Amino acid sequence: MRSGCFPGASCGEVKVESEGQGRAESSSSSERRPRVRRNVTAAIARDICADRYPSGSPLPRENDLCELYGVSRTVIRESLKVLESKGLVRGKPRVGTTVCDRDEWNILDAEVLDWMGPYIKDFDLLGCILEARRTIEPAAAEYAAERASAQEIADLDKAWRQMRDSAGEPESFTDADVMFHTVLLTASHNQVFRRLSSAIHAALKYALHASNIAVENREDAVLVHGQLVEALRMRDKTGARECANRMLDLAVRDLAAAEKVIGRTK
Repeated sequence: MRSGCFPGASCGEVKVESEGQGRAESSSSSERRPRVRRNVTAAIARDICADRYPSGSPLPRENDLCELYGVSRTVIRESLKVLESKGLVRGKPRVGTTVCDRDEWNILDAEVLDWMGPYIKDFDLLGCILEARRTIEPAAAEYAAERASAQEIADLDKAWRQMRDSAGEPESFTDADVMFHTVLLTASHNQVFRRLSSAIHAALKYALHASNIAVENREDAVLVHGQLVEALRMRDKTGARECANRMLDLAVRDLAAAEKVIGRTK
């Protein structure tokens, strides 16, 4: 199998079905095709992330991509449209498809984050997310202490309790952690912060997950998140900002642990 192939496909081979098979399986073809397209899109994207197709370079011609990934031109064209919508490639008539500079990639997209996978450290994305949080979250916490509704504080308390109760389960802990920070930005009642929450949701989840699986003890994180909820209940703006900063200090520690794990798995 050539390196560009996705699991289950043989590069350079296009499976030809008999007419009977085609009729028998036509009802499920529409179900199979999206899965095939997603696999091919991911395979091409990961090859781009791995610099098999460097920024600024042209992708192989459609016919060559068909042979490399073992699929039809229709699947290749659909995959390239997805990659173009996420900023990884750009197609031009009579020129072909070119790999875009990394600065143009939509690195806050959940699929792009997944495709970047083991190469994510090369983008320093975890550090960039932490810098963004350093800028936004302390202010959001202070505003939330003044503006959060009783329901929003209750939602934060619920997310904190879920964190506390799932401290030994990284996946569940991360889901609750993401919910906590999403509600916090919403509770600031700042429209820009709310939009930022939606924009960075996937990247925040990736960063928190990386940190949460890299550390064994999450008790410090549970403690400070609970203290922030209490500060909001007391309408303590200064205390809320201080709690947010302490959370981010812990994030610095956990980020260092996460980067070591990522470095070992590259």
